[in-house]
Amino acid sequence: MDNREIWVRAKFLIEKYGNDAVVYAAMRTEQLLDQGDLDEAAKWHEIIKAVEELENVEPTGRLH
Repeated sequence: MDNREIWVRAKFLIEKYGNDAVVYAAMRTEQLLDQGDLDEAAKWHEIIKAVEELENVEPTGRLH
């Protein structure tokens, strides 16, 4: 899964699950870990980080 795919999936999760997108992704990550699929779990961890970035509505940088 490339970087673009991570962001596409993150955006989809937000659209589908709203504020619960991170929770869904975390549950999916746990399922994959339980199944021993470490590579896929690592990808879902990246999706979680992307969702968190997309949900961050706090302004960054200096305020005028």
